[in-house]
Amino acid sequence: MASKNAPGLTYNETARAIVEFLEVAIHNILYVRQIYPPDLFSRRKKYDVPVWRSRHPELNAYISGAVKAGTVEKVVMVIKDPKDVPLERFIFSLRQMVQLESYDRDQRIVGAISGKALSHYFRSFLIKLSMLESQLGPLTEDNPSFAIILELLEDKVPLASQQKGDLPPWMPAAKVHTTAGASDNAELHFVRAVETGVINVSLAVQESEQKLERLNDWLGVNVKGKQKAL
Repeated sequence: MASKNAPGLTYNETARAIVEFLEVAIHNILYVRQIYPPDLFSRRKKYDVPVWRSRHPELNAYISGAVKAGTVEKVVMVIKDPKDVPLERFIFSLRQMVQLESYDRDQRIVGAISGKALSHYFRSFLIKLSMLESQLGPLTEDNPSFAIILELLEDKVPLASQQKGDLPPWMPAAKVHTTAGASDNAELHFVRAVETGVINVSLAVQESEQKLERLNDWLGVNVKGKQKAL
């Protein structure tokens, strides 16, 4: 974090950096959780760590469009089975710390994080994500899929195309896929958080009750829902 008296990133710089990070993180989750075959991804480097990115144009466009959909409270990547039963939720929580008019969003903010420091935080997020495969229980379902759920602030709507006649790109999510649809027996793992002074970001992973029950049967052990930090 920058000194409280030093100007850091602007609002727009912070927002763009977070959007870029969310996109990188979602691609890496798809790779780590083996939602698609490994040969669909190419290896790159970001924040001084190896990362993975899909080579499928339509998948890339879907992810990019989701993370650029405007002001949201949570971006939730839900992994589900072929019957749409949620198995895991990767919950990126975003909290606005400053309220600025659009004409002030390119002004440097005193006390905000620097670009270099923010990159170091994102690096630690990605290192944690790369370790998830060994720390989360395995996905025992064949052919899992995923969706990106946007949980909005009360007075906000996702950005849509401005072309006349275009259909809105987003539709209401099934409650069972949202964080509100999780049962009390789901298991929540806190991964990482960063306070930027502008928009704070945290990541948690939630294993659903259904996944834990199936994992219990698969492993033949007693798995109890509880909250713990990775």
